[in-house]
Amino acid sequence: MSRLTLALDIMGGDHGPHIIFPAALTALQQSPHLHIIFCGPLAIMSQWLSKQLPDIQTRITLSDCPETVAMDEAPAHALRHKKNSSMRRILDLVNNNEADACVSGGNTGALLSMAYYVLKTLPGIDRPALITLVPTINNGKVYFLDLGANINCDSEILFQYAVMGSVLAEQIANIKQPKVALLNVGSEEIKGNDRVKHTARLLTDSQSINYIGYVEGDDIFSQKADVIVTDGFVGNIALKSWEGLVDFALQEVKKASQHSWLSKIVAKIAMPLFRGIYLRMKPDQYNGASLIGLRGIVVKSHGNASSEAFLFAIREAIQQVEMQVPDKIKDKIEAVLMERH
Repeated sequence: MSRLTLALDIMGGDHGPHIIFPAALTALQQSPHLHIIFCGPLAIMSQWLSKQLPDIQTRITLSDCPETVAMDEAPAHALRHKKNSSMRRILDLVNNNEADACVSGGNTGALLSMAYYVLKTLPGIDRPALITLVPTINNGKVYFLDLGANINCDSEILFQYAVMGSVLAEQIANIKQPKVALLNVGSEEIKGNDRVKHTARLLTDSQSINYIGYVEGDDIFSQKADVIVTDGFVGNIALKSWEGLVDFALQEVKKASQHSWLSKIVAKIAMPLFRGIYLRMKPDQYNGASLIGLRGIVVKSHGNASSEAFLFAIREAIQQVEMQVPDKIKDKIEAVLMERH
């Protein structure tokens, strides 16, 4: 690809330009074919751009956006009244083919509403889903969805999530026939509600999906599956529980190391090991939840992401553009629909 263009919402997230500018600069230095469109207040962007080297300046375009979507703003209000916001602009740029993908760390609900309205879903997809990578044992990873895009999902939507997750695992992680599982309260076929059981039947009947059955919550990190599917209510709670547990474990290790002189010595010896485990589990390294199922590529960064974490979100967007993920999802869905008929 000779040129790849990303649109970045510089006002999204808790820290805004302070973490986005350094991440973007690193991405530009690492990817010579990358061009970035910054969307936000012109004065802030111009001041930063004037300090960059000429070769970097030529690969950056500024799009002045006088409005900002607040982190606590109601999605419906943002959709109706923030048409000149940086969040709306990045989506418009993707929709108008002026950008290949976009990234925002802003209000999740507002981004979902705007993206659904502006980009629409692919044929055969009823609702988009938020998907991310989660670490597993043996240095593995599993794609986990939905993370909160849709709280209430029927069996058909969960089936579509399985198809989309399978495509992402195939294209981005290069996994042939990825193993797809449903998150449930038990691994036995008799467990679960009617919606989950019906979804299981749909997946079992499909020749296009390598469905392996149910997994439980303690299997998320077990590497039993390459893709785990659930609704947005359960998925969001599971994701936040993981993030909280990682921080809790680190704080407990720090506290335990201060109990006595012996514990301090042991902690000093063991801390490199604990730090390695923490970095492996640290959510920052998996930042960049993709809003898949749309007619364009949208990546959602954590609102409190660091500059390093935002860089991961940029890289995720670049990968999806290079692998043409929306087109691959469209092709897979068409094949599944033909299979049913």
